[in-house]
Amino acid sequence: MIRSSARLGALVIAEHNGTALAGSTLSACNAAARFGDVTILVAGGANCSEVATQASNVQGCKRVLLGQDSILEKGLAENICKAAQSAIESGDYTHIVVPSSNFGKNYLPRLAAKLDASPITDVVEVIDNDTFVRPMYAGNALATVKSSEKVKLLSVRTTAFEKVAETGGSATVETFEVRVPESDAGLSTFKSESVSSSERPDLTAARVVVSGGRGMKSGENFKLLEALADKLGGAVGASRAAVDAGYVPNELQVGQTGKVVAPDLYIAVGISGAIQHLSGMKDSKTIVCINKDAEAPIFQVSDYGLVADLFEAVPELEGKL
Repeated sequence: MIRSSARLGALVIAEHNGTALAGSTLSACNAAARFGDVTILVAGGANCSEVATQASNVQGCKRVLLGQDSILEKGLAENICKAAQSAIESGDYTHIVVPSSNFGKNYLPRLAAKLDASPITDVVEVIDNDTFVRPMYAGNALATVKSSEKVKLLSVRTTAFEKVAETGGSATVETFEVRVPESDAGLSTFKSESVSSSERPDLTAARVVVSGGRGMKSGENFKLLEALADKLGGAVGASRAAVDAGYVPNELQVGQTGKVVAPDLYIAVGISGAIQHLSGMKDSKTIVCINKDAEAPIFQVSDYGLVADLFEAVPELEGKL
């Protein structure tokens, strides 16, 4: 373990939905443990004490800070940032660690500006207290970055760090006051949200992901992939080309500008293998592709490749499962 001096170690800002910790928080805790004792900040609505209890049980967690207020319920960046800043200033932390997810990306730049610190994003490896590795150019290069900041702000790519156990910890839970109205930045207002429900596992947490690209030709044809994914107990993803064509919603996009996944099995169907897509799935344990173009770049990163018409191969594969 990389030990800090007498300072408090790392503060992990928890990602949660108000009732349960997200798996990304567990990966962030793994990265944070390299800097010493781990404190988890749970900032949320007035009824998120259960999340704090879950956080206190996380393996390796020594302390939980709980900040509850209705203005934090919807996770507006301006308000979450003020709560996080208050928690950070109440302690002497060496590192602030957040998941490199939409949640973390939403407020980390603002928090960095408030703390007058340069954030280091998408960290995939910790070398020592000051030195980190992050991808560049859509993952085609890895940069080693050394920071001289007193407090390091890091977002970590969750696929690069195994999740710590959800049990085994016995951290104390401490509350801190989220002041009203001072804590309400008043710079943005929550209007509404549209959440799609599915019985399939979450894309970033699924052990199996079946993704389709422009070669699917229409959104209707994604039903072929849905049937295959259901047989395998997996999630459905898509390339940016398929999303831009309107075949599927943006929330299914895998890649540099979408979600980063690293399942045990990734099946790419009708996907050519553009650099921006590969950066979001190339860490998968096993990659299988189906494409009628034998020269498609996706074959270069695949463990198994099938040169075939997807409209024949996918139904046949699904029928044999």
